[in-house]
Amino acid sequence: MPLFDLPLDQLRTYAPEVTEPADFDEFWQRTLHQAAAAAVPVLVDVRPEPTDLRLVDTFDVTFAGFAGDPVRAWYTRPSALPDPLPVVVEYVGYGRGRGLPHERLTWSAAGYAHLLMDARGQSGQYGVGDTVDPHGSAPGGPAPVTRGILSPEGYYYRRLVTDAVCAVAAARSLPGVDPDRVVVAGNSQGGGLALAVAGLVPDLAAVLSTAPFLCHPQRAVELTDVGAYGQIVTYLAVHREAEAAVARTLSYVDGVTFARRARAPLHMGVGLRDVVCPPSTGFAAYNQYGAAHDGPAPGRTMHVYPFNGHEHGEALHVRRQLRWLSGVLAESDRVSATRDATISG
Repeated sequence: MPLFDLPLDQLRTYAPEVTEPADFDEFWQRTLHQAAAAAVPVLVDVRPEPTDLRLVDTFDVTFAGFAGDPVRAWYTRPSALPDPLPVVVEYVGYGRGRGLPHERLTWSAAGYAHLLMDARGQSGQYGVGDTVDPHGSAPGGPAPVTRGILSPEGYYYRRLVTDAVCAVAAARSLPGVDPDRVVVAGNSQGGGLALAVAGLVPDLAAVLSTAPFLCHPQRAVELTDVGAYGQIVTYLAVHREAEAAVARTLSYVDGVTFARRARAPLHMGVGLRDVVCPPSTGFAAYNQYGAAHDGPAPGRTMHVYPFNGHEHGEALHVRRQLRWLSGVLAESDRVSATRDATISG
């Protein structure tokens, strides 16, 4: 695939105005308040998972998500390291489930606790999942990205974003976790969820978002008909009078609007030949990250892969994530130690 989006020099400053609903904050405050009221306690079940892995301990976790619905996750942590550990809450890509517990060991091998959230009602396309979505009756298409797409209240991603926020609360309640050092991470759909959580949870330690989905979706559906955006295009090709309603619904889950409200340091990566999540949509979020707050923007790092598509930098990018996160947490620990010494002095 040749380069098809804006040139890199324009991407670095691309900060479009996106439609921001007047009740965006109220909508999400109400949604999360309802979820918190239903999710008591947030941890439903934590049980050891038998594996053949000797260096990590794995637990099968169920926590309460949107409307108190049970959401499954794998909790994995290195066996030999003492408590408490920083925790990486990871969100999976579109069409994936949490899979099997030995499939994602990078974060636990690096010394972190790791909570991998299942995506409700998405298993079967790329990976196995164990979480159903019991709220699929709102008008819309059959694919996850089009379920309930005619209204923000019934939209699938209202539920999934809420699950992602609840996953942070669940991670903070897990044994062996430092609740003050929670990191959210993900690629594609997972990267979009990480940005959404960054905009809704003010006290995260860091955000790792790669090739993020649902950023500036109005532009995305103009540029590509591949992947999940292609499913939206297909839906609109049949439901020709639904364009305004779909655009309104998507404005409530736009990663750019979430990113503007974020406060935690951000690490991002994009491939310039990505037709699944076009690079300008990721840059739109990156360039406005933290802009809704007064004062300096949060720290941001972007890695660009000119010859890659949706796979972005793969293993090289993961190595960059590991090094960046280690530095961010070390700096956070240093600042905390200095502050504590000043207070005690």
